[in-house]
Amino acid sequence: MPRAPRTSERKTNAPAKDEAVRLHVYIAHAGLCSRRAAEQLIVEGRVTVNGEFVVEMGVKVTDTDDVRVDGIPVAPAKVYTVLLNKPTGVVTTLYDPQKRPTIVRFLPDYGVQLKPVGRLDMDTEGLLLCTNDGDLAHRLAHPSFGIEKEYQAIVEGIPTDKALNDLRRGVFIEGRRTAPAKIEVIHAEERSNTTGLRITIHEGRKRQIRLMCELVGFPVKSLKRIRIGPLRLKGMRPGECRLLGVQEVNELRRLVSLPPQ
Repeated sequence: MPRAPRTSERKTNAPAKDEAVRLHVYIAHAGLCSRRAAEQLIVEGRVTVNGEFVVEMGVKVTDTDDVRVDGIPVAPAKVYTVLLNKPTGVVTTLYDPQKRPTIVRFLPDYGVQLKPVGRLDMDTEGLLLCTNDGDLAHRLAHPSFGIEKEYQAIVEGIPTDKALNDLRRGVFIEGRRTAPAKIEVIHAEERSNTTGLRITIHEGRKRQIRLMCELVGFPVKSLKRIRIGPLRLKGMRPGECRLLGVQEVNELRRLVSLPPQ
């Protein structure tokens, strides 16, 4: 007979052997998706436990249970979060049908699929987080948590006070105003007719900073992300990647209201 799903009340952040957790948490810990997305998989009837379909929330399982999504076995994997200094000319994806260089070539092989947290466009370099922690990735990318992202931009021309204040207040992109941004002038070069700006936002809309600057009449020539929350690029060469320590990961988790590892 098929084993019944476990119902122990013990809770855990990273399930150990024989510790029971809610099914949607178990799926998220496998790195498949966020907890919210896992809940949707369950509701859609795509999840089985020990051969039986589960469509209700609250069922608990352990690593001795056979959990499958769309018939494919899933199991919690060890969680890794890495910081990559993405070079320009590389797309933020794990596979590109156009055969352009992707971030995969720079990511370490830990036996799990590390997915990017948000995106940097092909011509933008700098700090990119990649992880198999679905909950952490989802919350870091969601604007409701207000995680700051800091960029260094070189723009064409010398922006006026009005243009800078417009950027600070927000401009309309695709019919929706951007959230207030922090804008600081780093330097202005009259000879080259360029200006260096430090721009801090907490949204992640596609090509947001490039579109913002273009809308106020000072298009971006180069763009680099230098900070996400408490994490900064420190002496990392383009293409270099490092594994975050437990303290760094737990600081990120604290910022998005997740328990420590």
